[in-house]
Amino acid sequence: MASYSFDDLEPCSHLSTGFTEVIETKYRRVVSWSVMRHANGKSLVKRRKVAPPTCGTCHITLARPFVCLHCPYSGCWAGSHVVDHLKQSSHMFCVDASSGAVFCSACDDVVHNHTLDKTYLESHLKVEERRTGSVAKITREPYKFWEPSADAEEASALEGTLAISCQGRRGLLNLGQTCYLNVILQSFVHNPLLRNHFLGDKHNHKLCKIQDCACCEMDKLFIEVYSEDTTPFGPISFLATTWRKSTELAGYAQHDAHEFFITSLNHIHSNCKGSTNISCNCIIHSTFAGQLQSDVKCERCGNVTSTVDPILDVSLELKDRVISGDKSNTAFSLGACLRKYTQPEKLGPKDYTCSKCGKASSALKKLSFRRLPPVLSFQFKRYEHKGADKSASAKKLDSPVRLTANLDMMPFTTINMKDTDRENSGPPIMYHYELFAVINHDGQLDNGHYTNYARSDSAWYRFDDDKVTHSSLGACLKSTPYMCFYVKKHLEYKPHITPTYVRLRETEAVRERALEREKEAARQKELDDALLATV
Repeated sequence: MASYSFDDLEPCSHLSTGFTEVIETKYRRVVSWSVMRHANGKSLVKRRKVAPPTCGTCHITLARPFVCLHCPYSGCWAGSHVVDHLKQSSHMFCVDASSGAVFCSACDDVVHNHTLDKTYLESHLKVEERRTGSVAKITREPYKFWEPSADAEEASALEGTLAISCQGRRGLLNLGQTCYLNVILQSFVHNPLLRNHFLGDKHNHKLCKIQDCACCEMDKLFIEVYSEDTTPFGPISFLATTWRKSTELAGYAQHDAHEFFITSLNHIHSNCKGSTNISCNCIIHSTFAGQLQSDVKCERCGNVTSTVDPILDVSLELKDRVISGDKSNTAFSLGACLRKYTQPEKLGPKDYTCSKCGKASSALKKLSFRRLPPVLSFQFKRYEHKGADKSASAKKLDSPVRLTANLDMMPFTTINMKDTDRENSGPPIMYHYELFAVINHDGQLDNGHYTNYARSDSAWYRFDDDKVTHSSLGACLKSTPYMCFYVKKHLEYKPHITPTYVRLRETEAVRERALEREKEAARQKELDDALLATV
């Protein structure tokens, strides 16, 4: 039976005494049933003729059932029927099947416990992993919670070390119209995958011999942000390295944050160990790389031509006020922009020639996401040039865009748009993302200013160069975004494979040691021969 202690911020004494092994087993079964209920993005009721759960008191169909953990009763929360049942039956706990939240009748409140949260996550992931392996037919490594290493050598390496106090939030000095650089660096710092990579000492700048290495600058940045020093930090060396590697960004003129973002990704990719142009497994491609599929259907012969292109980010249009599927004409939404991005586009005979029938004809082009990256980066095209003259000053589109804290990307994937493949889409949680950073731009193209919001732990903060202020998710969602970043709620793990460049380095080291031994043996033989000659 799991241990429910008083170490939590809001302890419930009844969890440690009343949450028995039998109740915990039922809790896991209820959570697993809830995940299976909406498997493959469809309701279990629609896929199989299974009676939906109903309230045991008023008998209404429950979209969000609360289940008693002591008996088969399920009831509604809005009518307080499940609470009444607990009191009348002298039962202690019920669980929200959707969220896993446990209500204690003795405390008359929803109780929180770290061990209970871990139990919920374990049950949730177990069902996802089982369905991923049997439905999507891909290898998914079972998730393992982090535990301190029991290895004596690793434990001895930590002896004598001191844990430093850091908050991971630090303002960045404006070095002369470098707000574009500061907001992108803040998005890097608060990116969970980049943070874990560089804080995990995957690239140590003291051991690197590459000149103007972008990975070294990232390592220095994370060291500074996660230090005890809370005063604003000036990323001078990062800026100088960028200037030397990209002359178009050199100087103190105002630059585009998205342009710097793409440039930085390319710089970090080029300096990563084992980076390649094809199937790269560097930290940049492991974090941001996805695949976009383009399907072009010839209206003359019906032939469909599909091409797959790699992407690191997605640029969304804001020109048209009316978007298909969106009832609001006063503001855009991220979902509406994605629907417009993936809706069919008409191609005229001048734009398309069919590869099958060999004739110019009209066609329909449709984009979809073939493979989703762990981190999704969106840019909203807020600048447009009037007419064909691209040299003319750009006009800024200040249209507000409604963001969501959680994003479901399943409707925009290739596998979901094809009816024949929809059953192989896997559990829907694989397509759920959480917002963690938003970049805003105020003013015009040549005289504006960048700020950003970012999530640190469970709190939100606003970063304006060197000023860091506590904010809220609501304030972030109400801001006018220029870029936004989402991270997957649950990552897909594959079995650990030693990178090719590591195996090659180990093989070379073994070969060098063998050559040294051969040279030493040859040298010893010469000494022995010389000694015998003198005798």
